[in-house]
Amino acid sequence: MDSQKLYASEKYMDDISAVASLDLPWEKLSGKTVLITGATGMMGSCIIDVIMKKNKTDNLGCKVSAVGRSEEKAARRFGSYMEDPCFSFIKHDINTPYTDDVIGTPDFILHLASNTHPVAYATDPIGTVTSNILGLYYLLEYAASHNTGRVLFTSSNEIYGENRGDTELFSEDYCGYIDCNTLRAGYPESKRCSEALCQAYISQKEMDVVIARPTRSYGPTMLDSDTKAISQFIKKAINGEDIVLKSEGNQFYSYTYVTDAVSGLLTVLLKGETGEAYNIADEASDITLKDLAGLIAGCAGKKVVFDIPDAIESAGYSKATKARLDGSKLNGLGWKAQYDIKTGIERTIEIFRNL
Repeated sequence: MDSQKLYASEKYMDDISAVASLDLPWEKLSGKTVLITGATGMMGSCIIDVIMKKNKTDNLGCKVSAVGRSEEKAARRFGSYMEDPCFSFIKHDINTPYTDDVIGTPDFILHLASNTHPVAYATDPIGTVTSNILGLYYLLEYAASHNTGRVLFTSSNEIYGENRGDTELFSEDYCGYIDCNTLRAGYPESKRCSEALCQAYISQKEMDVVIARPTRSYGPTMLDSDTKAISQFIKKAINGEDIVLKSEGNQFYSYTYVTDAVSGLLTVLLKGETGEAYNIADEASDITLKDLAGLIAGCAGKKVVFDIPDAIESAGYSKATKARLDGSKLNGLGWKAQYDIKTGIERTIEIFRNL
């Protein structure tokens, strides 16, 4: 996405300002260097916008080192930051080790890089697993040898697997069923392994690591390549097309508007306890896939149509049918979502249409 178009959106910039104005211990980032992987992704790019806004409005002086694979993509997304002394882009494959001359000595690391949509899971299952495990391993190794203050690992709601039928909401200690002997298991199982790796580094190397588990996120920083159902629904709505539902739509999931997800990540980073995992979820954004399709279709003045997914799409879909997260632990740190599912969807579509 052309960053200039996004930054011209008053509503998007209002969302960024709202996060930058939250009552958080921002002083922890003052004059520090923050390394962010997955920088051009939906949440990575948004969190960079928040920090750069905070730098501008409150002289935070936080240096952002944005890690990604494509300089061209970074130039499009962060064009207005490229000459800012508080911003630098680092081209790097997270599946390879880091060196001093590449990333220096960051005070904080936010690890957001991962394959995060169904087609990627199905067409690049090896890359999905290795980027989750090796990507984190190389970062933790570097952080351990350079005395990085804190590492935030962004995990996933998918680590919970399928609801066993014994709860309505997944608390952070819940463990549901995953058939590990499948291609699709590569994503949730590698996220589970990554969380275990975090605990290993905390125990063996006395590192300060916190874990965030976002729900299915959406918003105006969505990537064109995103094949998640909610992203496809929104794209159809923006293009004035009927919403295509590729199942009966009985899946019951938690969702989060992107700036609410980012405020959750920042809350975990700045207020979370070492070794703890935190769900980023709000019950006001829990909805079935069928109702979500209907909501988005209503915003677009269109209807919902049913279609059978092809083999590649089907292989990448989550098998979980009921996955709602309990956000009370993060609420206890003072986090609160700004948007419920209806207002978040309406805002997303409005921003995209104005772009």
